[in-house]
Amino acid sequence: MKVRKAVFPVGGLGTRFLPATKALPKEMLPIVDKPLIQYAVEEAQAAGVEEFIFVTGRGKSAIEDHFDFSFELQETLGSRGKTEALNSISDWLPPAGQVAYTRQQEPLGLGHAVWCARHLVGDEPFAIFLADDLILSRTPALKQMVDVFAETGGNVVAVMDVPRAHTNRYGILDVGADDGRLAEIKGLVEKPHPDAAPSTLSVIGRYILLPEVFDYLSAMERGAGGEIQLTDAMAKLIGKSPFHGLRFEGRRFDCGDKLGFLQATVAFGLERDDLRDGLKTFLSEITTAG
Repeated sequence: MKVRKAVFPVGGLGTRFLPATKALPKEMLPIVDKPLIQYAVEEAQAAGVEEFIFVTGRGKSAIEDHFDFSFELQETLGSRGKTEALNSISDWLPPAGQVAYTRQQEPLGLGHAVWCARHLVGDEPFAIFLADDLILSRTPALKQMVDVFAETGGNVVAVMDVPRAHTNRYGILDVGADDGRLAEIKGLVEKPHPDAAPSTLSVIGRYILLPEVFDYLSAMERGAGGEIQLTDAMAKLIGKSPFHGLRFEGRRFDCGDKLGFLQATVAFGLERDDLRDGLKTFLSEITTAG
């Protein structure tokens, strides 16, 4: 089956970016001139996703507005002949009927947020995007994962090696067969202590899962931090269908972290023909002066 649907859990409070996120959803923070959530949706579109499901919370109306038509703005830009600006706010919008929203009333964890989308996903494989994880790559990361899904079937997660001291921040894999690109997953542990971590191979914010994961999420079992953990539900899928971790091509930026956010801004700015030379000059000047 094709991966036609993607879930975007966007209900978090974004406390690490206060005061900027007091009134602005963290997913709307811009990298150069596009918000994080738009990068995620465009990556999903490039991988063939046709339906976009946002799991929101209070104060997230700016996300809904961003994925809607702005008639006044579009009319103004059109009347003034600002075609490039007009295209920048409309060309990438999903067609009518392809965007849906559901509300996570309580912040009970990532697993709970995904569970809230169960009726919209239905009985088919689906992708999950964490917009905080921004990936710069030649081939969109989810497209790489969709290709693996077509080869292997079953569940696929994006993975990368992290320092052992940081394993208590991530879901960590217990690895079986591993060819350096694709790793068979024998087990998953959420945020293990470095001394107890089965490896340093970490799940990051891209997933393709079979709908059976909802059966386990429905049990509402609390895990690390007292939250309903997606990792715990995924662990119960192991052995019932193929489950692989893909070391994707590209560089991941943790934009939920201030340093990662700044690094992403620089890296994506350097990818732009209209910004590269000026940004390089500025970086050279300030690093030399420092």
